[in-house]
This record gives sequence, structure tokens and C-alpha cells, in this order.
Amino acid sequence: MAAFAPVRNADFVTTPQSLDERFRDAVSALRPPEQRRAPGDPVRDGVTLTGARALELFDAQLASRHLDLAARWLRSFNEGFHTVGSAGHEGNAAVAAALRGDDPALPHDRAAAFYCARAAASEPERRVQRLEDAARDILRGVVASVRDPISGGRDKVFGNAELHLVPVVSAPAGHLPRAVGLAYGLSRSPDPRWPSDAIVAATFGDDGIDQPGAAAALHAAGWHGRAGQPVPLLLVCEDDAPGGPDPDGWVASVLRARPGVRYSYADGCDLAATYDAATEAAEFVRRERRPAVLHLGTVLLLGRPGDPEPGPDLERDPLVGTARLVVEAGLLGPDDVITRYDEVGWQVRKAAEEVLGEPKLATVGEIVASLAPRRPLRVAHAVTEAASRAAGPGAAGRARIFDGRLPEQAGPMTLAQTVNAALTDALAARPGLLAFGPGTTRGGRHGVTAGLRERGGDRVFDTPPDAAGVLGLALGAGLAGLLPVAELPDLASLHSGEDQLRGEAATMSFLSSGAYRNPLVLRLPALADPYGLGGHLANDNSLAVLRDVPGLVVAVPARAEDAAPMLRTCLAAAEVDGSVCVFLEPASLYQTRDLYQQGDNEWLAPYTPPERWVGEHAPIGRARIYPLGTAQDLTIVTYGGGVRMSLRVAARLAADGYGTRVVDLRWLNPLPVADLVRESLATGRVLIVDETRRSGGVGEGVLAALVDGAFVGSARRVAAADAPVPLGPAAQHVLVGEDAITQGAQALLAR
Repeated sequence: MAAFAPVRNADFVTTPQSLDERFRDAVSALRPPEQRRAPGDPVRDGVTLTGARALELFDAQLASRHLDLAARWLRSFNEGFHTVGSAGHEGNAAVAAALRGDDPALPHDRAAAFYCARAAASEPERRVQRLEDAARDILRGVVASVRDPISGGRDKVFGNAELHLVPVVSAPAGHLPRAVGLAYGLSRSPDPRWPSDAIVAATFGDDGIDQPGAAAALHAAGWHGRAGQPVPLLLVCEDDAPGGPDPDGWVASVLRARPGVRYSYADGCDLAATYDAATEAAEFVRRERRPAVLHLGTVLLLGRPGDPEPGPDLERDPLVGTARLVVEAGLLGPDDVITRYDEVGWQVRKAAEEVLGEPKLATVGEIVASLAPRRPLRVAHAVTEAASRAAGPGAAGRARIFDGRLPEQAGPMTLAQTVNAALTDALAARPGLLAFGPGTTRGGRHGVTAGLRERGGDRVFDTPPDAAGVLGLALGAGLAGLLPVAELPDLASLHSGEDQLRGEAATMSFLSSGAYRNPLVLRLPALADPYGLGGHLANDNSLAVLRDVPGLVVAVPARAEDAAPMLRTCLAAAEVDGSVCVFLEPASLYQTRDLYQQGDNEWLAPYTPPERWVGEHAPIGRARIYPLGTAQDLTIVTYGGGVRMSLRVAARLAADGYGTRVVDLRWLNPLPVADLVRESLATGRVLIVDETRRSGGVGEGVLAALVDGAFVGSARRVAAADAPVPLGPAAQHVLVGEDAITQGAQALLAR
């Protein structure tokens, strides 16, 4: 294995060859003791790790080191596309040994030894073969083979559904909020994969300690733990701070200061100390069902491009430390260690040569196959089943949760009232549904969830206000087999949790070949209100952050009549396909009652009884069309608050003899391309009314869809200005209004 790569420099630069030579020299200098320990005895005084277990973990550590060397060998002739970078972190093999095989774990990108140790422990009678299989699995990710057991060649991540390893797919520590959610969801989980006493483990590097994901996870874990809610979570921070272990350094100070989270420390380069600390921490979490963080002092060897060089920290090589441990215990001699090292090396080299010829992803279809499955017939069937249950076996329970006052008997409703009733119906029909967010039990910012706590019990609860924590809780609960309906107070608050949507939610199914899913419905009061309170943070009209996230479903109900059917569709898609749905509720329309004139109540709608849910089903990616007059002169394409304004303008145009088709997109991702192209071709004139900003707004996507659909005719956009929404009446100069829509329509009709 020493020939995998050339020496790059002198002593201060770590290369595969220099690391290999240093290991051999250090082991050769060791001297066996006069008295040997038995394999079943502790490997040294004062620890619980036995000699036999130490040797097993040493093999996993050796495999991890050689995987680093093999990845660089493959890279040297452009057959490897990722360098594993686990050298110096091989102590996490002891963390894997301290856990049970059915404890779900989220290992970070330096977890090769963890992966190998868990794989070997999964079949003790085939331990050597399982180590070889683990090495082959990891190298398949390195060469982007379609036989990679988790991503199918899409990326190099440590994951394996059979080993209960959930891949980490986001920025540093971005997976930790999901880990909190999974730990929270375990006690409620119907998923048979994980027993009731399982715990969740998540490893991360010290580079993530100051990142939003770590801050959100530590805060949420402590918050829920102190509230008496079970959160069986073990976080493991692997700290590469230069100079060796420092239990009083910055990372330790940050971790130790988190209320509600138990802290412990160990030298991660000492296998026995790490094993004992990890075992004690895991037992605490399993017994108490409370969160803990284990801080491990590690070292960075053979890092990735741009990583700092370890310099003198090479003396802390964990492989040398474990070799010293087993030699001083008399379990192996120095020559035996070198022989074992070389044997594992050639096994890994053989696996590297074997995976070279394996096929790669060859088409776009293959690549996106696991991104976001869309099975509209199954979704429609799920809606039908929900309706049948609500009208039949679930009728008594439905009447009970509504306290005998069924919503269909209440008369016409506003958008806010309809969403509330639909959420109550969902709680009645789905025992695994959770509704939560900051202030949810108090109705949320706009009162939409008022009364849900009384109807849904402890399945409706409040969370800390941090968006990353809310989304992470939702993603973890979904992973546990529950159906989370999370709520954020406004669109602006989503930005601090953006990585959870982009890096975790939208890519989990993609990078796990569908083995793990993200069933989620995220509710957001959205879009701007020219008469709303607050400035640009409370009155945000930007959706660009959602438009380019692959696989995301973005729904915008403009009125009560569409709100309940669209919400039912999102819930069904989350259940059936594991869809990640963002349900944007136009805040300016929550309490709107009238359409054309005061007192007409035409923006209200009666709540539909279950017997009619199937007939009003709103499939994902299908628009709603409003024909006015002859409907032959102009097509207005819009959504959200633009629908009401456009209908009012279209009514005035009809009075002047012009026929208009108003297309309510309803779904911003995927766009209802077939509907909008068809309706646009029918008139040859298209006015796009876009509440978002002109740059990066929804209108750009609509224009692109028209061009791709070979639209021939005139098109014009009316969009918000490229500016934050100012406070007070000035907002009307930035946002879209009826006057601008009228002017745009008249300009097109004059052509």
C-alpha cells in the first residue's frame, strides 16, 4: 500500500508514503511485555475494553487507513473522485462498538472506521468477510459505481440501510438537527426497524461547532430534554484542534455550556479510553432517554485539499496508539502488527481493483430516478382512502375531534379557517401526524392553528423559534416514520433554515437511492401584503430560495376553496412518495372575505364533507382556470394574492368587452407547464402577474416554460420591484397592484 502515491515533500507534509513509513517505524520500535494478557481480559489496567475486542476494532481501523490510501491511489490516475479523509479519526471505530447494530447513526465524512466496525459487528461469524465488503462498499462510492449500496454512484457518503446508517448529505453539522428529530421521533415511531429502546448517534467534526446546524441541534436537544420529552441522542464531536487533546479548549467550552445536554470527553486517539467513554455515554442516553455529547480529541492526517497539515500531531496517530495498546498487552508482537497491517492493505487494494470496472450512472434518468418520485395515481388513491375512512369507520372519531361541530356545517370559511379545519381532519385521520412550530399551540402568528392543541393533544406542540431546529425536527420525525407538519412564522424565517431544505431534505432520497425519505409538509405564511405590518423581514416576497431546490413541491393556495384539497394532496404525497412539500399560505388573504365588492363574500367557501373530497382533488402540477367573458383575448398567469387582483381586473376588462382567462398556477414547483402553455396558446397574449421580485422570481420560470413550450405570441410581466419591502404605504410602490395589472393588460390588448 505504500506505493499508492509518491512522496510530495519532507517531514511537514503528510503523504500516504510518509504516513505508512512512520507507522512501520513506530511499530518496529515497540517492545512486547514480559507478561501477556489473556484476550478476554481488559487490554490494560483501568479500562473495560478487552483484548479480543481491541483486536477486532484494530482491524476496522486498519481497513479505514488503507481506504484512505486506496482512494488516493485511485485518484492518482483519475479513477477515484473522492478522498475518504478518515486518517486520524480511526478512534470512532470504538464509538460504533459502543452502540447496538440497530441504533440508527448519522456518521460524518471521516467515519470509515465507524462504518467498517459496524459492518464487521453485523455478522460476527463472518467478520473478516464483512470488513472486505465494507471496504468494497466505501470504494464504490469513491469511484462513483452504481453498485454503491447507498447513493448508487451519486456521491460518496457513509450510509447503508441494512446497517442503519443514515447518510449525511449537508454542510458541516447540517445533519445534527435531523438527528435531534429522529431521536425525538423514536419514542413515537411506528417504524419496525428501530426498537423502542434504540438511541440515535450522530458524529460531526469541530469545523461544524459554530455552524447553524450544530447550534440549532444542541439548543433543540437541550430544550426538548429539559421539557421532559425523550430525546435519546448521542452527539459525537471529533475535534482536530492542533496540539493534542484539550478538554478545556474552545470546542469543549461550547459543548459543555449547553443546558440539558450531558457532556463528556475522551482522547479519540486512545482506543480504550474512547471505547469506555462512548460506552458510558451510550448507556446513559439509552437509560435516561436524554441527550449527551461526547467530545473526542482527534487528529487530522491525510486531509483533503485545503486542510491544514498535522505537523507534529503525527505523533498522535491513532493506529500507532492501538498498535502500542495490543503490543504492550502481549496480544501481538511488532512483526504480527506489520503483517496484519499488510494483509488488510492487500485486501483493500484488491477491492479497489475490483470496483474499477463497475458501471457508472449513464443517463439523466438514472441520476434523478430517486430524487423525488411522483406517483399521482397513488396519491389520488390515498386521498380517496382518507375520504372513505373519514366518512365511514373514522366518522365517530372525526365528530369527536371536532367536538360535534363538523366544519362542513359551519358555513362559508376564510382561507385561515379552512386550513385549520383541514389540519384537524388530518390529525383525526393520521395517528402519526405531528403539528408543531414556534407558538403553534397558541395559534401561530396569524391564529391559523388556534384550537389544534385541544384537538390533537401532545401531537401538537411548540418548538424553539429557530428555523433550522424546526426543520431538523421535522426531517428526523419523518425519517422515523411519522408525518410532520411543521410551521414557521413567516417566509423570512425560512432563510436561516435553508440548508435543512436544500442540503438535507431535498437530497436525502436522492443520495440514499430512496432507502430513506423525507415526508414533510412545511407551512409558511408567505408573500407580501401591501397593507401588512412590519418591514422587509416580516413582509418578505422572495421565493427564489425555493425555486431551484430539486424535487421540492411548492404549493400556493389562493383561496379557501383550494386550500383544503391542496393540503390533502401534500399530505398524501408525503405519505406515498416521501415528498417534501412547502405549503405557502398568502398571509394577505387569510381573512379575506370579498372578491368584487364589499360584502359579496365570494372569497369564502364552504368546507367540503369527506364524501366530496375525491371530486375536488387537486393533483400536484395542475392549475386552476377562471374564464371570464369570452375568454378569448388575454391569458393572465398568476398565483397567490395575484389571483384575486387579476380576477378583479379581468372583471373590469369583461365589462369593456374583453375576454380573459386567469390561470392560477397553484403549484410553483413543479409548474403546471401543460396547463399554462395550453391556456396561453388559446389567446396568444400572456400577462404574467408575479408577486415575487422581477429578478429570480416565479415569472422567470413561467417565461422559460412558455419558450420551451413553443409559445408564439405576446408576453408581458408585472412583478414586484427588485427591492426589499419597505415599511408602511411605501410598500405599495414596490409590490404588484391592480393598477399595474390593468396597465399591463391594456398594453397587450392594444397590440
